[in-house]
Amino acid sequence: MTYDNRAEVRKVLIITLLLNLFVMGLKAFVGYSTGSLSLLADALHSVTDSANNVLGLFASKFSSPYPDREHPYGHHKFEAVGALGISAFLGIACFEIIQGAVERILKGSEPVTITAAELWLLLIVLGVNIFVTFYERGVGKRIGSPILIADATHTMSDVWVTIAVLGGLIGIWWLNFQWLDVVLAFPVALLVFWSGWSVLKENLPSLVDEMAIAPEAIHAIAVAVPGVVNCHDIASRGVLGRQVFMEMHLIVDAPDVETAHRITEEVESQLEARFSPVRILIHVEPPAYKSENISFEPGVK
Repeated sequence: MTYDNRAEVRKVLIITLLLNLFVMGLKAFVGYSTGSLSLLADALHSVTDSANNVLGLFASKFSSPYPDREHPYGHHKFEAVGALGISAFLGIACFEIIQGAVERILKGSEPVTITAAELWLLLIVLGVNIFVTFYERGVGKRIGSPILIADATHTMSDVWVTIAVLGGLIGIWWLNFQWLDVVLAFPVALLVFWSGWSVLKENLPSLVDEMAIAPEAIHAIAVAVPGVVNCHDIASRGVLGRQVFMEMHLIVDAPDVETAHRITEEVESQLEARFSPVRILIHVEPPAYKSENISFEPGVK
């Protein structure tokens, strides 16, 4: 069974794109009017939020779960590639923030000035970012969308960045601590970098075909089916709960092809009930065949 969630993913991305554009505009307006480096860096972070939404829309358009001639395993990895694009944007934002902070330390700048009204605008920005984070993450987990979960992770970093920047600007407004603006730019950059690393770490396994399900778990289900002698060379890849591809060699005790076929169908049925959605390929072998290699181990061919 294949589940196509692209329509819901696009709906969420369009809504969050509009909200992120609103947030970016407010941050840029207040940043330029106050001359705050940390806030302008935060606005740059929000530019990547909007770019991520656009990237996600393109990735979702091409990430159909249905196979075709050119992509017989479907197009799921387009979403993972889109998520990696998000991590690349975050890396660029991190570099820009650090570069701006170093330049301000070396060359100096005009003092930052901010009003109470501008601080209230930033509180609105913070509220919108919090809403976007929980909205995207909730829908992403419900429908199993890595692009939405990755974008929610990115937006959550934006929440912490905005909180840090807002705290620094309150210190400037109340106590005139001008150094807070430059100092806070560095932890902002670290938060951005950590968000990018988290997205990369979450999506890289599916792109490099890392094991999706422990072969011992698959083996236990298969050998519990009557007629199965053993199974070996078990492999799986994909994302559990979204789409998994599984293959194995199955030793069956069957007098004819029809009986062997019924046994393999029962194995497939049991595995689908446990790990759906999953596509399974089984190579049937006679009971005289012997192999104890449940999976692929280093040095074992």
